[in-house]
Amino acid sequence: MWIFVDSANVDEIREALSLGLCDGVTTNPTLIAKEGKDFKRAILDICELTDVPVNAEVTSSDYTGIVREGRVLASWAPNVVVKIPFTPDGLKAVRILSEEGIETTVTLVFTAAQALLAAKAGATYICPFVGRSDDIAWEGMDFVGDIVQIYENYAVPTEVIVASVRHPIHVLEAARMGADGVTVPFSVIQKMMHHPLTDIGIKRFLEDAKKVGWKVPKR
Repeated sequence: MWIFVDSANVDEIREALSLGLCDGVTTNPTLIAKEGKDFKRAILDICELTDVPVNAEVTSSDYTGIVREGRVLASWAPNVVVKIPFTPDGLKAVRILSEEGIETTVTLVFTAAQALLAAKAGATYICPFVGRSDDIAWEGMDFVGDIVQIYENYAVPTEVIVASVRHPIHVLEAARMGADGVTVPFSVIQKMMHHPLTDIGIKRFLEDAKKVGWKVPKR
């Protein structure tokens, strides 16, 4: 399963890359604003780190504006993926951009019906939002399972990248359901790596290593 890092922070992305845990990056205007950078500079800084897919989100809302902006974003680097919110105008733009060979991600997907339409429009990726669904007492992972099943039924090439991931359980549930990937804050990756029993085990091993006189050779 692919792990995308949901961040515009180059230090977090660099660390995830060093761990082999960054198959892609998703950004949005909010994440970029937190870094205090110009939008284009933030995207280019990430693209200079890696050649994995880097999602840059459009800010236009009308069809013509989305297409125009999408073409500009895609011209910045070969690995830029144009991220487009799910709207009727967004779907029209996805169709045109995909026909031009520009990869797209349809974001803010909250139903399997929306996911089906996004795939029909030609989206490369779709991002179903599970955490925000949970926030309104609607089990987000349920419709992820529906999307995966529908895409499998028709051999749909669109990839399912589960988004709005709040904790490791979301990641595990997405993996069990067969989602192609997840996009997660770096903090979730850190939580996945740690367990108190692992820490206790390492501490004991190190203490016992001292008892048997073992030291790492200097050369």
